[in-house]
Amino acid sequence: MTMDQALQDDQYQQARATIEMAIEQIRNCSEEEKQKLHADLRDLHEMQNKLVSGRVDIVLYGEISTGKSALINALVGEAVREVNVQGGWTKEIWDVSWDGCGYCVPGFAQSEVVLIDTPGLNEVGGDERAEMALQAAQRADLILFLTDSDLNEVEFSALFALATVHKPILLVFNKADNYTPEDRHRLLDVLRDERLQGILEDRDVVMTSADPRKIQYVIELTDGTSKTEWRRPDPDIEQLKVRIVEVLQREGLGLLALNAAMYAADKSDRIAALRVQLRNETANTVIWRYAFLKGIGVALNPAPFVDTATGFAIDVTLVLHLAKMYGLGMTRIHAGRLVKSIVKSAGIVGVSEISVHFLCGTLKFLTAGHAIVLTALPQGAAAAFGSYIVGKAAKVYFEQGASWGPQGAKSVVSGILAQTDKDSVMEKFKHEIREKMLTNRHAEKLN
Repeated sequence: MTMDQALQDDQYQQARATIEMAIEQIRNCSEEEKQKLHADLRDLHEMQNKLVSGRVDIVLYGEISTGKSALINALVGEAVREVNVQGGWTKEIWDVSWDGCGYCVPGFAQSEVVLIDTPGLNEVGGDERAEMALQAAQRADLILFLTDSDLNEVEFSALFALATVHKPILLVFNKADNYTPEDRHRLLDVLRDERLQGILEDRDVVMTSADPRKIQYVIELTDGTSKTEWRRPDPDIEQLKVRIVEVLQREGLGLLALNAAMYAADKSDRIAALRVQLRNETANTVIWRYAFLKGIGVALNPAPFVDTATGFAIDVTLVLHLAKMYGLGMTRIHAGRLVKSIVKSAGIVGVSEISVHFLCGTLKFLTAGHAIVLTALPQGAAAAFGSYIVGKAAKVYFEQGASWGPQGAKSVVSGILAQTDKDSVMEKFKHEIREKMLTNRHAEKLN
């Protein structure tokens, strides 16, 4: 085994491990996350099977009417796909094995090269199909980007975006027979020297005529006369076939390994991002529910001064719930300390909540609980807002692995307060508390 083969083999094993890690990442997700990632898991298994079998995917990508289906027919050597002169015929992704390619990945008995046709970029009403085409190109090992003229803005943007994913791209200038030799040379110069300089190498810009126009032939007959016939010349694709095989032979197994590893890494990033998003949404829901629970509990509690102790217990339970959600162990004592630390860092917010509790508690005490009619909404909303800030701060703490980070607790809590529209949040809590109170069987006593 040569050094290059050893390196490629190492890349191949790393690629397989990367895919397996991404699959395991999904297996460790919650049921809700697994449902969201069902298609991603399927795609990863397909990529895994592709890598194990040594399958090379070549995707044809480009605008409608550039001759993608015709080129596949020409490469395969038979009409495996109907060609429509109006364009936009390909509505879905389809593939065919290219048996006559003359290449297979060394060491893989089942290795094959597969040509994949995709819908056109600019098909009217085809945004979804265009996205399908882009996803197919991102999974490809080699991309054939077809055009039949100088690149327009849509084509150039798409090609530039694909070039950033660092995989081989051949620009195929199809329908070359529509141009004179002088025009062909001029267009090649423009593409190589102006449009694609620094993006593609000159040798990766290839001209073809996959489905040439019929031309008139003069046929000499045996009696000395002649006749004319319109015939379609054979496809001119030899230069492209040679370049494709050159790229595959040069890159070999390393091409498949690199593509699979990059694909799995992208999926892994998506999985992580989705988990953060879902966990963030769930955490926000949990925080609001606990804050409302604390607010309504304090609002409806006729016993003076018991509110503060009850509210603190709810905050501690909220923190414990969030810790479990983020997969972090925490004792009730630790949770209590964290709540106190957040309240202390909140400064004026904590003082305001305590002040409201004190004033309302005093009114409840002096009126034997009858002042609940006056104190319920302000006291409940203040309590709920305090719990809301505790939950938001604890969420940041757990997102950073049970750490406040270099900023410290005070900075984190101050940032949350600065980004929170207190009046809006308080009004929402007041509204929900009021609605809950109206459904309480003692509501008539509170109005």
